[in-house]
Amino acid sequence: MEKTIIRLKKKIKMKNPILVEGLPGIGLSGKIAADYLIKDKRVKKIGNIYSPYFPPQVLMRKNGIARMLGMRLYHMSLPKNDLLILVGDVQASDAKAHFEITDKILDFFQKNGGKFVITLGGYGTGQRPTGEPKVFGAATHQEVIDKYSAKGIEFGRTKGSIVGAAGLLLGLGKLRKMQGLCLMAETHGGYIDPKAALVLLKKLAQVLEMEVETDKLEHKVAEGEKFIKKMEEKAAKEAGEETGVSSTGRQDLGYIR
Repeated sequence: MEKTIIRLKKKIKMKNPILVEGLPGIGLSGKIAADYLIKDKRVKKIGNIYSPYFPPQVLMRKNGIARMLGMRLYHMSLPKNDLLILVGDVQASDAKAHFEITDKILDFFQKNGGKFVITLGGYGTGQRPTGEPKVFGAATHQEVIDKYSAKGIEFGRTKGSIVGAAGLLLGLGKLRKMQGLCLMAETHGGYIDPKAALVLLKKLAQVLEMEVETDKLEHKVAEGEKFIKKMEEKAAKEAGEETGVSSTGRQDLGYIR
């Protein structure tokens, strides 16, 4: 394999499609949200993307069959639009590879009449959000900001850059006269965050004007919160034992002289 290829299972006619990207990134929030959407709606896979720029590995599945690392394309129909959902195991290995793979995806999307891109990701703050994580936004055009600010997406509150496919699909898409929106859930950034994925999924559903059943993801969030709380309590207790201060803030006497 010398170049990136999109291998379709079958040809699909699309109605004014919207591209939704959910590849691995900060907190895996975008990937979890997109994967959950696919499972919840039982979206059909229409193709695979393979590239020599992906790691030289195969994945071993539970049934014993190995498969290539790559990206996958799924298609579903909505009343107003079709969705082309991009998910996968990995992203490209270097800058040049990112451009080639993104161009290949946009070629396919544009050929099928696509004009609007939504990318999903996490916005790492280094801290656990207090309360419900916020959803920040970045867009290619002011009219996109004007339209989606009303849905509770906070624009102009972030800084820095959007790395990888989540950013490049917007940037290269704009050069092709496409509009784009990046949704970023507030997250710590140092661990997998299903809670960030949940708020991201709910906001995506609002943007797309669709219903998504989130009970199973909410259950994972609850389990994850319990685990994190236990780890924090354990860390606080261990820190207290080392300093002689209990987790309640009282001075503990480790011994009596």
